[in-house]
Amino acid sequence: MALEDTRSLRFFNRGPSPVARLVFFSVLSLLLLFVDARYRYLESTRQVIAVIIYPFQRLTALPGEMWEGVTSFVSLQSHLIAENEQLHQQHDADSAQLRQMETVLNENAQLRALLEVKQRAEYTVQAAQIVYLERDIFKRKLFIDAGEQHGVQAGRAVMDNSGVVGQVTRTYPWLSEVTLVTDKNNVVPVQVVRTGLRAAVFGSGNINEMELRYQPVDVDIQVGDELVTSGMDGTYPPALPVARVARVERDPAYPFARIVCTPLAGVDRHRILLIVSGVPALPPRPVAEETPEERQRIQRSGRRGGA
Repeated sequence: MALEDTRSLRFFNRGPSPVARLVFFSVLSLLLLFVDARYRYLESTRQVIAVIIYPFQRLTALPGEMWEGVTSFVSLQSHLIAENEQLHQQHDADSAQLRQMETVLNENAQLRALLEVKQRAEYTVQAAQIVYLERDIFKRKLFIDAGEQHGVQAGRAVMDNSGVVGQVTRTYPWLSEVTLVTDKNNVVPVQVVRTGLRAAVFGSGNINEMELRYQPVDVDIQVGDELVTSGMDGTYPPALPVARVARVERDPAYPFARIVCTPLAGVDRHRILLIVSGVPALPPRPVAEETPEERQRIQRSGRRGGA
């Protein structure tokens, strides 16, 4: 009975051989390819299948696309950061070079103006460069690179293309000390251009401020009046610009007006200055003769001192 069941199973399970199946499906595939290429019968079927399997294709391609996007983003971000840093460095270098160019242009403009002053001046001028500033911030002084070896003497005026800067107060072999007109111990004899009034302008210690002192309340001075050197002290040549009146305060309670002026020269800006020389020397001041009363007063003072 078991033998008969085995034979029956083998009979019913028997089919085409693998080779026959391969030949059959190959011929069928070629036939389908021919029919599709010739008559386009399977075009709609191909489109339906493509629509059905498209989401699966996207899902399988999504990890690769995400990895490529992340890699591209990281690479682009690193490139942008490096390029941004390089641009910042280039910007800083260009800014520094631009500032240097502006400094050179300003200095060239000042040198041209100084050359014009030198050409039209009736006195001898000598160019010098600022090398040091006074360490004490309350002293308006500086040092220039011209001294006794260059023929500079104490008392000479120093100016720029806009006006008086100061006066040489001490000389060294290769340097000279210049006290600015804004120093609180400096006094410049001046004259008001509009009225011809002679006066003296004093430094206040402030780099941007000077004072015209000891003028009565009703003095004819207005805001905007220009003050020039009077040339009466033998130090400054006449008609050099010094300051401009910035503020006039008149209080009847005080005997003098408070007149604030602004210096015209670049006392804190320029690097090249002019030393003025060749100013005609004034004759010596005459000695006043003593009157008998003054002689007796001096003698009495001497006796008291001896006693």
